[in-house]
Amino acid sequence: MNILLPSFIIFLQVLTTISHTCKASPALPKFTALLVFGDSTVDTGNNNYVSTLLQANHIPYGQDYPGQVPTGRFSDGKLIPDLIASTLGIKESVPPFLDPTISNDELRTGVTFASAGSGFDDLTAAASGVIPFSKQILYFKSYIERLKGFVGEAEAMKIINGALVSISAGTNDFGVTFYALPIRRKQFTIGGYQDFLQIKIKEFVQELYDLGCRTVVIAGLPPVGCLPIQITANFKDPNNRTCVQEQNLDAQSYNQKLANLLPEVQQSLPGSKVIYADNYEPLNDMINNPQKYGFVETNRGCCGTGFTETGLACNHKTPKCGNASQYLFWDCIHPSQAAYQYLAKYLEDKIIPILSADHSR
Repeated sequence: MNILLPSFIIFLQVLTTISHTCKASPALPKFTALLVFGDSTVDTGNNNYVSTLLQANHIPYGQDYPGQVPTGRFSDGKLIPDLIASTLGIKESVPPFLDPTISNDELRTGVTFASAGSGFDDLTAAASGVIPFSKQILYFKSYIERLKGFVGEAEAMKIINGALVSISAGTNDFGVTFYALPIRRKQFTIGGYQDFLQIKIKEFVQELYDLGCRTVVIAGLPPVGCLPIQITANFKDPNNRTCVQEQNLDAQSYNQKLANLLPEVQQSLPGSKVIYADNYEPLNDMINNPQKYGFVETNRGCCGTGFTETGLACNHKTPKCGNASQYLFWDCIHPSQAAYQYLAKYLEDKIIPILSADHSR
């Protein structure tokens, strides 16, 4: 007994430690599926099936994706939906809805309806012939019908009710439709256009709610003025590559409006959870403190000069950097997989505890 007692005490101490550790880490929320709407930051390949020049289904895109294959993702590797879906234990990657080979099992656990080049303003999608938000919602309705076809109506609605919905858009609305094209600037001040987009967001969330969605996470704008393409467009001296502060201030004011709007939207939709996800601060920290993240370049992309190359201009003939993980941006617009990994971790730390509080079961 004297020999066994200390061992038994140690065993109890280990159990206590494990118990405390488990209590310190709340269980991940359990979602039935991940449903995604938006632009190139969350399009995993829908544009492959759209007649548009905005394509990423060619090398060197996907060079760091499993199998080193270009999938249509505008990055060297995975996007945030893939990373979040993996963290939540849903699946390892999120397929595009338009993929004709998609299986019922993949449909059941979620897809993306997003389209590179799209925005909350349908005029944004029209500029490049991609899928507008008004059509993304139609695809979602088609998705629901397909789901009902093989799981039944009751189970389909259980999946929709229990899904996590992610929305990421807005950058193209400002970068293309407001700053680059004259139409909206003739109609709106910057504040007026921000308000116009907020109305669009509110209407879109209402549509999702009416179709059965209950948990929605909406990303704010990144530091738009720090995108390499925006720097290139606003500075004639190629050596003078600093962020366009006026555009960053526009992004910050838009984000504040969105952060204020979403609690109001949630209150108007009983049983809903509508959450703002901050993209600005984590990306801004990567830009201002690159050494913390292992980045050596933050104001140009890995592909080509990094000043203007994206889509078809980033191809097998285009030179590229030696190590994409040291670059914040993969091309002149889109973050690298390394940047997305840091951003996903930030969002997991900030958003998942909120979701866990109300959704764990």
